[in-house]
Amino acid sequence: MENLYNILGVSPTASGEEIKKAYRSLAMRHHPDRNEHPNSVNRFNAIQAAYDLLSDPAKRAEYNQSINNKIIIDPEEAASALWHTLYQQAASGSAN
Repeated sequence: MENLYNILGVSPTASGEEIKKAYRSLAMRHHPDRNEHPNSVNRFNAIQAAYDLLSDPAKRAEYNQSINNKIIIDPEEAASALWHTLYQQAASGSAN
């Protein structure tokens, strides 16, 4: 499961308003009615799920606790996934 903060492109210390702003921007960009890319439905659903969890303070606190207790089995794979996500965010940000 991809880190929900990475999906929205925000830090774990982001405010509720920052999360909402990121969600709205990404939802507009990846909504299947506006984006014909074959993966847009999956991406939009991931964005929606991330926002649903992170916008609820109780669910967000529980999620943060689970992240803090996460044991990384394969650090190379985890680092690669993180860099890949960051690269995609930088590439999509420069396209706007």
